[in-house]
Amino acid sequence: MTTQPSLTDPTALAQHRARATGRGMFLQETAFDEVKDRLEVVNKSFTAPAIVTGFPQIWSALHSNAKLVPDSETLDLTPQTHDLVVHAMGLHWANDPIGQFIQCRRALRPDGLLQAVAFGGQTLHELRACLGQAEAEITGGMSPRIAPMAELRDLGGLLQRAGLALPVADSLPLTVEYADAWALMRDLRAMGETNALGGRLRRPTARGVLNRAAELYTAHFTAPSGRITATFDLIFLTGWAPDDSQPKPLRPGSAQQRLADALNSREEPLPD
Repeated sequence: MTTQPSLTDPTALAQHRARATGRGMFLQETAFDEVKDRLEVVNKSFTAPAIVTGFPQIWSALHSNAKLVPDSETLDLTPQTHDLVVHAMGLHWANDPIGQFIQCRRALRPDGLLQAVAFGGQTLHELRACLGQAEAEITGGMSPRIAPMAELRDLGGLLQRAGLALPVADSLPLTVEYADAWALMRDLRAMGETNALGGRLRRPTARGVLNRAAELYTAHFTAPSGRITATFDLIFLTGWAPDDSQPKPLRPGSAQQRLADALNSREEPLPD
């Protein structure tokens, strides 16, 4: 019986995050500010929050009473203990994303809130394309370089599969300009977001591949300013632990008034 290889190498991920610097935290800080704003408009006070994050130095400021939980495969969360769980910017490294949401849902009390923020599928699509083409041209093959990131609809579906009620998903695309591809790659190192995939090459990338990728990037993704552009797609996900107090959809056929009457319009039968 073969063992399925893990998507992420946790040792490499921990090493990369340990080398992250304050200069690279701007995306974490942007996500933090957005989550903070969203929680402030929720008509509910949270007294027992937990925050799942690989960067507690950023996210600890979200709530003074929050339990900080590393975003490992098995989350240090006790069932039905929290009224809020925030899953912050680590889902793209999870080997089992649905498992992460299930663990968060189990940790919530009835009517508790899960607020997640994650990188979406358009993140770094420019760099992914340029590295892939450069490697194919020079070596004749391609190796895993950027963690796979789910699209908005897929991530929203994970909330429902995890048993969360009233799921909502939306995205915030960000375009960042850099002097060149080398500056972008330096920033990814400062973010702690360089390649930690389990199937990555275990030797340094050939300089020719990186040079060619930088050339392709400049050729295809240069802004009017003369700088290159990089996309970071932040997806925000909200779901609630089921509770009887939550609104329920009406049963089909249970409406007491026709939509045509409410709109003061004439109802026309559809042709056969």
